[in-house]
Amino acid sequence: MNKTLQNDLLIRAALSQSTERPPVWMMRQAGRFMPEYWEIKNKYSFLEMCKTPEIAADVTMLPVDLLDIDAAILFSDILVTAEAMGGELSFEQGVGPRFSNPVRTQTDVDRLEVDCVGKLQYVADAIRVVQERLAGRIPLIGFAGAPFTILSYLVEGGSSKDFKRTKLLLNNEPALAHQLLQKIADVTINYLNMQIEAGVNAVQLFDSWALALSWNDYRDFSHYYNKYILANIKRSVPVISFCKGSSVFAPMMAEANPDVISIDWNADLKNVKQMLPEGIAVQGNLDPFVLYADKHVIKDKILQLFERMRGEKGFIFNLGHGIMPDIPFDNVKYAIDVVKEFRY
Repeated sequence: MNKTLQNDLLIRAALSQSTERPPVWMMRQAGRFMPEYWEIKNKYSFLEMCKTPEIAADVTMLPVDLLDIDAAILFSDILVTAEAMGGELSFEQGVGPRFSNPVRTQTDVDRLEVDCVGKLQYVADAIRVVQERLAGRIPLIGFAGAPFTILSYLVEGGSSKDFKRTKLLLNNEPALAHQLLQKIADVTINYLNMQIEAGVNAVQLFDSWALALSWNDYRDFSHYYNKYILANIKRSVPVISFCKGSSVFAPMMAEANPDVISIDWNADLKNVKQMLPEGIAVQGNLDPFVLYADKHVIKDKILQLFERMRGEKGFIFNLGHGIMPDIPFDNVKYAIDVVKEFRY
């Protein structure tokens, strides 16, 4: 796989091999902080962008062409699996994703389809278009939402501040929650395998809302299914496991046997790395809010992190979560330049 890539830094770091500098990509690296993104977004709805392979490829390529990052990540959304299963998904300006038919009863869970990966063919098509355009320059990362995070959107009917309905389901009807999680997990395996077959060079599992859970609930309602997914996908490409809360849950996340654990900004990255089993790489973990700061501050914080990680094999530079929409583009570009100029 590495032989076909001109820049395989990300793959080498993900496999805990030594690299001359940390590879860099950023979650939400194709997004609203870019004027060029808005030129596309103003013409199409968010779901049209995701579902039209040429447009998804255009957006995926923006940070490749404008930021010169070390990996592209497919432009899509974690909720496409929930939509394929039967969720009626829309995106409302200023509100975010909504499901008009939330999943809250046995009947709701029963009506969700599992054999639905055919509806996600547009994702495989987009991967092929992107890989044609990348022509082996850098790796392309595919991704999926983790079952607990997808469940939370389906149960809440959209985003949530407190996950009250979700936690009520876990507490009062755990058997129903497990049925729903199992269905999502089975779809996620098929979906990630489809992406791997279509030609992605790595995949990331996003458990964005795991932070809402206690240790035991994370173990039972999140980790159990993530581990099941990682055991059942084709492990021919590196797998990155991310959750908000990874600074707490990393030791358990390691038991699912990912190649990389992506760490939020609450933890000291070296401490986490040294606590993990040999051969598990780390990704992260700059606080994205640093990118609002003055450039000398951005540089200092990145170099501090690199100094801390000196001598550690298996380190991918990223943010602790995604780029916010109003971060100045120039600051993002500057941060990436700082990383690319660095040498151990």
